[in-house]
Order: sequence, then C-alpha cells, then structure tokens
Amino acid sequence: MSDDRLIVALDVQNIVQGLDLVARIGSAVGFYKIGLGMLTGGGLALANDLKHEHGKRVFLDMKLFDIGATVEAAVRGLAQYDLDFLTVHGDPQVVTAAATGKGGSAMKILAVTVLTSLDRDDLDANLIKAGDIREITLERAARALEAGADGVIASPQEAAMIRALPQARGKLIVTPGVRPAGAAAGDQKRIATPHQAIIDGADHIVVGRPIWQAANPAAAARALIATLPR
Repeated sequence: MSDDRLIVALDVQNIVQGLDLVARIGSAVGFYKIGLGMLTGGGLALANDLKHEHGKRVFLDMKLFDIGATVEAAVRGLAQYDLDFLTVHGDPQVVTAAATGKGGSAMKILAVTVLTSLDRDDLDANLIKAGDIREITLERAARALEAGADGVIASPQEAAMIRALPQARGKLIVTPGVRPAGAAAGDQKRIATPHQAIIDGADHIVVGRPIWQAANPAAAARALIATLPR
C-alpha cells in the first residue's frame, strides 16, 4: 500500500526509463515527481501517462521563472494536463502570475524558497543578501504564500519554522533534501531523515536516488514509508 506523503523523483533520462522504473516500483508508490532534466526526454508525455493511464499523482517540478505574462501563459497550458503539483520560483510576482494562470484547476502551485543544494557560500556567490539561510528561506516562504502560492518547497531544516508561520495555515510544505539514515547526501546540503521531515511539518517528502538506485526500488520505497510517523 502506498503512502502519498512520499513522492519519488523520476530522475532518469527519458520516458522509457521512467515507465520501466514505475513498473518496477508498482503499487508501493502512488506519487511521482518529474523534473526539468526529464523534460527533453518526454517528461510531459510521461506525466500525462502516469496520471491518466496508471492512476498516479504527478508533481511537475519545472521551477518556472520569467516575466509575469510568460509564467501565466505557461501555467495555463500546463493546467490542461490535470497535474497535482507544479513548482515556480518563489518571487512574489512569479507566484502571482502562476496563481492567475492556473485558473480554476486543482493543480497546486508550489513556490521554491531556497534550493536545498545551496548553502550560505552559494548565496554569497549569487549576490543574495547577507543573513542566515533559514531566515531568508522563511521570509521567501511568507512572501510567496501571501502572493497566492498553495505551498512551498523548502529543505526539511526549515519545515518547522515555515509551519509556524500564520501564512502557512492550510498550506503545503514539500521537502526535498530528504535522505534515509545512512544514505549519501549527494548534491544536497540541507538534509534530514524522512521521519524528521514529517515530524517538523512537511506534508510530503521527495526522495530520488536512494529509491531508484536501489537494487529493489519497491522494497526501498516500502522501507522508507515504514519509517514515517503514523
């Protein structure tokens, strides 16, 4: 039995590999993320197939960022796919445009706060204002939610702080940067275990390599789900 608090990232090269992985995982997982790396490998076709042929929930992780009119048009087009989640960058004007573009669709707009692969040194290199990365993430989350986001993407290390925001009442918190105990961090820098992420307020956790690189991805997914609080 799947638990939709777990979203598995299909970080493979193309739709053929994606469908093969989903078949191997079977009923153990009901929610998948398709990211930018898959886009040129048939990502939108895979999203449509998973949603309408396999009955899976789909999170399209595009992290859209552009002028308002372009973001609004892109989201309006993607809303036709009947997807569950879509990411945009958390700048308020981007979020507002995306919220307008989704119209009356049920697709949730999730705002990216600060990528979980970044730390303070990276923010300095990107000329982001000085300050604690958690406080910057918290401020971006609050502004994105005020601008109309249905939820935010943040590292599990900020989940509890965001959950405590008045603006976060009834909103979603989705956390990448989640690693089972003992798993390699990879390119993620602000991480926590799946259990801790949920305890700290995350509604959904996103896990990729620890599942799809496992010899038995279905067993790896079930083992991870078993660690989540009930």
